[in-house]
Amino acid sequence: MTSKETIDKVLSEVDHGLQNSLDRLFDLLRIKSISTDPAYAAECQKAADWITNELTGLGFDAAARPTPGHPVVVAHGPEQPGTHVLFYAHYDVQPVDPISLWDTDPFNPQIKEKDGRKIIVARGASDDKGQMLTFIEACRAWKAATGALPVRVSLMLEGEEESGGKNLPPFMKANAEELKADIALVCDTDMWDRTTPSITTMLRGLVGEEIIVTAADKDLHSGMFGNAAANPNQVVANIVAGLRAADGSCTLPGFYDDVAELSDELKEQWAGLGFDEKAFLGAVDLHTPAGEKNRSVLEQLWARPTCEINGMIGGYTGDGFKTVIPAKASAKISFRLVSGMDPKKIRAAFRAYVQSMLPPDCSVEFIEHGGSPAMTVPADGALLRQALAGLTDEWNKQAVITGSGGSIPVVGEFKKILGLDTLLIGFAHIDDQIHSPNEKYDLESYHRGIRSWVRVLGALAQ
Repeated sequence: MTSKETIDKVLSEVDHGLQNSLDRLFDLLRIKSISTDPAYAAECQKAADWITNELTGLGFDAAARPTPGHPVVVAHGPEQPGTHVLFYAHYDVQPVDPISLWDTDPFNPQIKEKDGRKIIVARGASDDKGQMLTFIEACRAWKAATGALPVRVSLMLEGEEESGGKNLPPFMKANAEELKADIALVCDTDMWDRTTPSITTMLRGLVGEEIIVTAADKDLHSGMFGNAAANPNQVVANIVAGLRAADGSCTLPGFYDDVAELSDELKEQWAGLGFDEKAFLGAVDLHTPAGEKNRSVLEQLWARPTCEINGMIGGYTGDGFKTVIPAKASAKISFRLVSGMDPKKIRAAFRAYVQSMLPPDCSVEFIEHGGSPAMTVPADGALLRQALAGLTDEWNKQAVITGSGGSIPVVGEFKKILGLDTLLIGFAHIDDQIHSPNEKYDLESYHRGIRSWVRVLGALAQ
């Protein structure tokens, strides 16, 4: 069991070593590890080597493992009884374009003032180098203050997250036995607000589908063939319109069969978050919730599946007017899934529905655009409760359980390949401008992020 005295000793080490820690972060931020551009391949290797050297210096068995793309850094701490955690983050960054919109060199990190707060400005400051180092620096503090880590720690740090991450799943499959642990930890998410820490326990899955409906063998004159000829634009419009009922629900047969209702405890906690639905929609000049009736906006975003039309193309779309019946029309449609839903089942139900809506003389081509299951961590899990307690102790405010409307594919891979649940614990803020010019990370996020991981690691040792 980790005592309060021990935790305080490690936290003191964090505070006293903050400037050295920032120096290390700045060294890493100066490396231009842009994974999507082949011109920066050597910089990605440099970043992987830099991290490997740091972890080796902390006593980890670390190596930058080659892949067909950029390296994956894998490191293992000494074996010991108790909880074994696998920490994931990524060291690659987005391109910096347009460079003209940056106030300073994106790879020359600066500390600036913003709204009375000190911020670290650089590409990767928040996404994800700063977040990644909060964990590594917490491990450093534990080693410096006590000589050992409170739990067994392994790390898997990716170099292609910002460019699709296609080489990570094969790498995980090839090294599944080595990567086994009790829980995965990911630091690539936000706090609920500036004073409230959170753990994201729900990520929605995704099914992406494109349909191309074809009728005649060429575009037709709408005066010569109108009414008599099948119009793919009309067919696609009918298919799309039929996907939603008047109450906002999806009409696909069996769509909600595997969708569970929220627990009363979680509904109550979310209701207490102070989420302002009007402000949320008002920020994008909207005013009226449009999804399922009698569901809160947070419930719709985090805990309910969706069906959204992402694009429709057909006929003449240029300037002016052209009276044409197109030979083809298409639509791109995505389904966000919640825990329990099978992407293959939803894809099959959608395709069966489309086939049922096709009139004579029309055919359809389906193009698959990815599919992944949702992730949910059981709310009563012991490791989740311990991590929440550690965050609460650091921020002096009850840490909350949140969901995310988006999808983080690696979390699904952890479950599918390694059988691991994941705790998503991050210290970023919504205004960090990740992927944009002038990306920043609050100095408090960095400092207290390190302190938070110290407490979480200590709590997981209980």
